Parts: sequence; C-alpha cells; structure tokens
Amino acid sequence: MAMRTTGLARFARRIAGVMAEVDYAQRRMTALTTSADLYLADGDDAPDTYAEFLFRASSPLLHEPAAAGRAHRRPAG
Repeated sequence: MAMRTTGLARFARRIAGVMAEVDYAQRRMTALTTSADLYLADGDDAPDTYAEFLFRASSPLLHEPAAAGRAHRRPAG
C-alpha cells in the first residue's frame, strides 16, 4: 500500500510541475505579445525620451523570484 501511495504522490508532483510550467509559459507569452516593443519599428533600440520609456514600461512586468527560488531552478514570473 505504501508503494502505491508513493507512486501516486510522485505522479501528482509531476502533473503539478507540468501545470506550473504551462502556467508560466502562458503568462510569459501574454507579457511578450502585449509588450509595446513588439509593435515599434525600433523596438530593440533604447527609448529616445522619458515618455517613450514610460510607454514601454507600462506593460505588466515579470518579477524575478527570490534567491531561494532561483537556487531551486524555479522559472521567473
């Protein structure tokens, strides 16, 4: 019985890991497709004015994980 429970718990952790990766990918794709840099002709260049900087920074930003999270290879966001 304990062996079956351990296998079931391991399977549930894998499913949870896959779901966390899918969630991260969805949030990252949304952030990338809604960023202003994607629609600018010179999106790779630095902004020329402060107003342009504010426009580019107006989209939701992904937050870096804490140091403990980075140590465990958790994705940013």
